[in-house]
Amino acid sequence: MFRDGARKSIWQEEIRRFSSYDQIVNNKTFDVIIVGGGITGLSTALELQKQGQKCLLIEASNIGFGTTGGTTAHLNTFFDTTFDEAISDFGEENAKLLAEVGKEAIQIIQNNISEHNIDCDFEKKTGYIFALDKKQNKKLEKMIEGAEKVGIEMKFCDGVSFPVPFVSVASVPDQAQFHPIKYIKKLAETFVSLGGIILEECTCLNHSEEDNEISVETSKGLFNTKNLVYATHIPPGVNVLHLMAAPYRSYAIAFEIGDNKYSEDLMYDLYDPYRYYRTQIVDGKKLLIAGGEDHKTGHEQDTGTCFSNLENYVREYFDVGAAAYSWSSQYYESVDGMPYIGKLPGSKGNIYAATGFRGNGMIFGTISSKVISDLIMGNNSKYEKLFDPGRIKPMAGFASFVKENVSSAADFVKDKLFKEKINSLAELNDGEAKVVKYEGESYAIYKETEGKTHILKSTCPHTYCDVHWNSAEKSWDCPCHGSRFAVTGRLLTAPSTEGLQRIRFNENGEEENI
Repeated sequence: MFRDGARKSIWQEEIRRFSSYDQIVNNKTFDVIIVGGGITGLSTALELQKQGQKCLLIEASNIGFGTTGGTTAHLNTFFDTTFDEAISDFGEENAKLLAEVGKEAIQIIQNNISEHNIDCDFEKKTGYIFALDKKQNKKLEKMIEGAEKVGIEMKFCDGVSFPVPFVSVASVPDQAQFHPIKYIKKLAETFVSLGGIILEECTCLNHSEEDNEISVETSKGLFNTKNLVYATHIPPGVNVLHLMAAPYRSYAIAFEIGDNKYSEDLMYDLYDPYRYYRTQIVDGKKLLIAGGEDHKTGHEQDTGTCFSNLENYVREYFDVGAAAYSWSSQYYESVDGMPYIGKLPGSKGNIYAATGFRGNGMIFGTISSKVISDLIMGNNSKYEKLFDPGRIKPMAGFASFVKENVSSAADFVKDKLFKEKINSLAELNDGEAKVVKYEGESYAIYKETEGKTHILKSTCPHTYCDVHWNSAEKSWDCPCHGSRFAVTGRLLTAPSTEGLQRIRFNENGEEENI
């Protein structure tokens, strides 16, 4: 399978390629169209198909291409937004409701595993949260107080082995881990066996909403539906959610370790951004997965240092061998710390979205299937108001903010010396990239190891921000809303629905029309 980065995640090794889903679609009208083939989209599609809905799932690349293929797959009953924070910001009753989410999501996963006989390395674990200094200890005390108020068992404990010096540690029982790609692979197979349709390599370009029907324009034709679900983090195109959620990247490395060298439970510290650990067996070898070094997408000049910092920290305290895998992944944070799951703001009530999961994507992606399916089937959802995307109103002047009057068409220079001028401005070594300015225009340049140069317009087609180079994943990342592009300009990650505009040259060095 492919994923949205140049580095290989640990999950890609065990499942190298899915069966290609490109089913024949005779009828172009559906009850529900789901956009996005990660855990959110597939969980939702399967749940709705089981309830008698006629569903189409479309995925711009392959199943698991995005964050699900890059998660570290911790399943928690506590979240990045702590319960004491939730009590302060949303009230104790809503915090108690939030406390039910993790338990219910893990139960949904277990039910799917049992019902569909899924072998996905699911294991119940105890989570351990470590305070590394006095300041973190105070935070941990508040976390425990908040957890106690909402009915989540979290308490200080002794006798826990952890190689990093720490002041205190709390245990949280009934956590879990699994293999996310093995899990969603079976969800996809079951969905298709029940009559659901999956189209891979199918990009959602746009939608138009009428009174009783939604038209969905895709790279494989036009489809109609009663309900549309965007399980893509941020919906493609331009939407108010782009003002309400910010993209972040997180880094992970899987190290070789000997048998029983470290705890096989789930471990977290309270550093900001926090680091997290778990183990996984691949090809009979136990690996320690360490994650952290999070930052806003496109806001780190040298993303390679994020891997270096994480590896150096782990090697300082843990006795590990070779780094077998290293990868990064993307998630979104909401402005108030609570996810957005429900009806898309500005729609007529039949378009749904799920985003703002922070570092808890497997849990919130799973619970989204319950929330959204309940809403579509006309049932009440106890989480509807808590997660309502319409709870925060966008700022005035949104239309001007996204620069709707800016043309996405590029005015390219036409002289034969353009390529040479750009190359001389960039002065790149093999494998390097740079954004350069030339005659009032901005260009993203990447030079391959064999010397071939890729020249792109650096303007993201979404809201016209300039992209930044991600050296770790060899991609161009937009710092505004998280769109990501390959060195060829190919779209990797929404919300953009187009790639970066390319400039090609023929063998004479002259620009070609593309």
